[in-house]
Amino acid sequence: MKTKRQKNGMAIGLIALVSLFIIVSLAGLFLLRPAPQILQGQVEATQIRISGKLPGRVAEFMVEEGQYVEAGDTLVHIYSPMAEAQLFSANALRAAASAENNKVDAGTRSEMIRMAHDMLLQSQAALEIAHKTYMRMQSLYDKGVVSEQKRDEAQAAYLMAQASESAARSQYEMAMKGAREEDRKAAAAMLEAADGSVAEVEALLEDSYLTAPSAGIVSEIFPCVGELVSIGAPVMNLTKIDDMWVTFNVREDLLQDFPVGAQLQASIPALGNKKVVLQVFHVKDMGSYAVWRATKVTGEYDAKTFNVKARPLSSIEGLYPGMSVLMEEKER
Repeated sequence: MKTKRQKNGMAIGLIALVSLFIIVSLAGLFLLRPAPQILQGQVEATQIRISGKLPGRVAEFMVEEGQYVEAGDTLVHIYSPMAEAQLFSANALRAAASAENNKVDAGTRSEMIRMAHDMLLQSQAALEIAHKTYMRMQSLYDKGVVSEQKRDEAQAAYLMAQASESAARSQYEMAMKGAREEDRKAAAAMLEAADGSVAEVEALLEDSYLTAPSAGIVSEIFPCVGELVSIGAPVMNLTKIDDMWVTFNVREDLLQDFPVGAQLQASIPALGNKKVVLQVFHVKDMGSYAVWRATKVTGEYDAKTFNVKARPLSSIEGLYPGMSVLMEEKER
């Protein structure tokens, strides 16, 4: 009886010992198992720098930081007294050129035409009298009544009358035709040049009111109202929230898990660890070296760092640039 009890006790002890060994082994396995590596990324977005080609003073901001704007919304008014003065001068020159062009197009005044016509009539009358006088002197000369000198004087007066009549006719015809074609072209060219000057200044003044090139959020405003800004100086930054992605810095020994087109499972702590799906669209060598560890224990080489960009497959409400995105590395 005693021997049977001893055997039963030994069996129970052996079972307990084996069970304890299994429990300890399983516990050690779970305790010694390395924790999953977390890869942290950051949300980024396209930023547009708002600047103009008009130097001046900031007169008024129509928006404030953090405000959402649509494409075409007015953002800021920049006042430039120099450009306003240039526009005034250009308009004055255009008015003068337009008046000159109208004067040329209107032709010669009616008073000048009547005067030229009267001169033509006078010259024609004088020509007729000179012609009759010459013909009479020529007849008398042929009969021997007057001397050759008298005949020559009448002939010279007739020729002068012809020249005067021709000159008067030319003046009258010129008055009827108006300005020469060269004068018309010159006046038209001057008007076009003045119009171009006005258009140039007006185009410059269009930048006195800067508008949003696309929809987005005003992330930064640099100058204050009243400050001077120069040509091309940044006035504000506009963040396109409809064009956001996540950037990860990945060691090259892990890069095989991030091919272009691959879908990644990640979470966003700022949104209550919201689970999201990202798709890799860009991989680029950063040109630097990771310093956290070598790929081999002997340190044969250091793993280079690659910049991996992945875009959410769907819109994520509440997502903003700068938020952290976490992803667990796959087990090897």
